[in-house]
Amino acid sequence: MELKGIHHVSAITASAPKNYDFYTNVLGMRLVKKTVNQDSPSMYHLFYADGQGNPGTDLTFFEIHRAGNTYPGTRSISTTSLRVKNDEALLYWQKRLNAYNLDVDAIQERMGRNTLSFRDPEGQRLMLISDQNNSGVRAGTPWERSPVPQNVGITGLGPVHLTVQEASKTDDVLTQVLGFRKVGTYDQWTVYETGEGGSGAEVHVEEKPDEKPEKPGRGSVHHVAFRVENEEELRKWKEVIDAAGYPNSGLVDRFYFKSLYFREANHILFELATDGPGFDADEDSGHLGESLALPPFLEHEREKIESTLTPLDTTK
Repeated sequence: MELKGIHHVSAITASAPKNYDFYTNVLGMRLVKKTVNQDSPSMYHLFYADGQGNPGTDLTFFEIHRAGNTYPGTRSISTTSLRVKNDEALLYWQKRLNAYNLDVDAIQERMGRNTLSFRDPEGQRLMLISDQNNSGVRAGTPWERSPVPQNVGITGLGPVHLTVQEASKTDDVLTQVLGFRKVGTYDQWTVYETGEGGSGAEVHVEEKPDEKPEKPGRGSVHHVAFRVENEEELRKWKEVIDAAGYPNSGLVDRFYFKSLYFREANHILFELATDGPGFDADEDSGHLGESLALPPFLEHEREKIESTLTPLDTTK
């Protein structure tokens, strides 16, 4: 039994319309699900992914209108990576992001791969990572209707970066509980991988013992999810996490996948999520994300829910 890699990363935005514009029109990702936070249905939950909405490619956002600024620190998912095909794609993105006057760093090598760090308009810390020297978990396929050429498009999620106060505690959770392997270091970072490895299955951890915990807001990350094959395996993982003494949510049905949540020893929220049923469980694959999708248990509240949401035109 082994986790397959990164499933999704969920972050916070203060404006769903502006968020949608940036991630579809600037980054060229596909909105594969326009739904709501199942635990707080008055807020959007938007899922951006590759052309098919494959597990391991989706970056999601909860809309919290009054979300304040993020004050970076420990106990945080401090950077989310997005995969692209090769180094040539990074050069394309460097020009594109600078043309939009974004906060963009120079291209830098990390663990033998070239990367390009930048911030979205709300300060979300993102990093494009080249798959030119990468193997392991297979990448997704860019959306064919994207404004970004397919040969340089975003193909999925890369390494997730954690900033913690006591790295040994996160090391124990990753290696002793979740079965990750320690595979290397660079600068102040320690690299762990699971499953087939590669950039789609890595967690990078840095220790900053003297920093205060992050104060989250717009532009921060809420949680990271790791891929589990199916519900049967998820139940086995619950037994593992119970045995390790971590309080957890138990199995939660998110309709598009089944989940389990727990906080690791440095208070970062981890989720384990199944690969299926998938985003086409309630929508035709050719029209994902165009209409507000609600799980069956919320369908009877559709009129009330729609009245609380800012209109979001996703049919263009």
